[in-house]
Amino acid sequence: MPTPSAAAAAPSAAPRPASGIRFDRVTVAHGRRGEHTVLDSLDLTVEPGEVMALLGPSGSGKTTALRAVAGFVRPVSGRVLIGGRDVTALPPYKRGIGMVVQQYALFPHMKVAENVAFGLKAHKAPRAEIPGRVAEALELVGMAAYADRHPRELSGGQQQRVAIARALAIRPGVLLLDEPLSALDAQLRSGMLTELARLHRELPDVSILYVTHDQVEALTLADRIAVLESARLRECGTPQALYRSPRTEFTASFVGTANLLPVTVRHDGGVEFAGRPLAVPTGDATPGATATLCVRPHLLGLGAAPDPHGNTLRGTVTEVQWRGATHRLYLTVDGHRVLADLRELRETPPLGTELTLHFAPEDAVLIPAGIQPGTGTGIPAGAPAGTLAAAADGGPRHA
Repeated sequence: MPTPSAAAAAPSAAPRPASGIRFDRVTVAHGRRGEHTVLDSLDLTVEPGEVMALLGPSGSGKTTALRAVAGFVRPVSGRVLIGGRDVTALPPYKRGIGMVVQQYALFPHMKVAENVAFGLKAHKAPRAEIPGRVAEALELVGMAAYADRHPRELSGGQQQRVAIARALAIRPGVLLLDEPLSALDAQLRSGMLTELARLHRELPDVSILYVTHDQVEALTLADRIAVLESARLRECGTPQALYRSPRTEFTASFVGTANLLPVTVRHDGGVEFAGRPLAVPTGDATPGATATLCVRPHLLGLGAAPDPHGNTLRGTVTEVQWRGATHRLYLTVDGHRVLADLRELRETPPLGTELTLHFAPEDAVLIPAGIQPGTGTGIPAGAPAGTLAAAADGGPRHA
């Protein structure tokens, strides 16, 4: 894909609309009496210039949240603010947003340039400006050479770039992406992730709300990730924080793959799993309390721990999967399934083989019991108003 020129990468002319998104306890419900809640009291801020990924399974409320920003659904309570302005009651065309959906929604009878110009015409941009802004947007996504083609003459990845160009042509302050890569194959998806990351660098003032169920997309692109489940915000933080130090079992299992083992905090430090002590940091966990130990599969090594302070688990191999650079081993350890991703196994162990695995104390994370369902913040039920918002919105952004 061609590298955009400096002029295209930093378009001038009219300033972009105000950036930043605020969900102020937004609730969306369906049904005659609003009995079916699809988004429950979402309190979340997307900072100007930030990429926020909404990550969760189907039905978690992530697309509903995006549609609330777009103006396609009306909250039954709460407010949506863009650039500090309450837009809850405004129609979509007055919100200063660009949107890209997973099926692209290009007009098949229009050429690429006409598709990109459509949004500008709908926003009543001055006619004299439209050709230049179309060329600028197509240059930005590397599609300038395809302006005279029809969508049927483009690959899936090229069609997606045109859809993004159309959204960017109106110079939005907020860009909404609703699972934009789900229709692409793995190789195209990888390439588009790179291009989206570049676009973010080229447009540092645009806030991006990115809806996905794909953890790789969220980890690759987002400054922060908001994890939703059953219409509620479970946890929000940087990709590194959610991956390395999840605060809920749901986050640990959804953001990456995790071994989750039930343990009890020991009075003399560490934890106990299936009657055996394990040396792991327990922080301020109460001795005797139950908790869940999270260990990522790639942090498990084969054999006894090389460090005297390391931990060992012994189990029986139940399945082996070759994944190219690694083998994934499934073991049963004291009745619990444990996954280990191991590199360079010259010989795969037969099923039924007993193996010893080890992990370092600092590679384990203790998840306390008692997290309130639906919040993922560890905040007790009945906490003062604003506590959840502070917890959800906090945390530094990664570079």
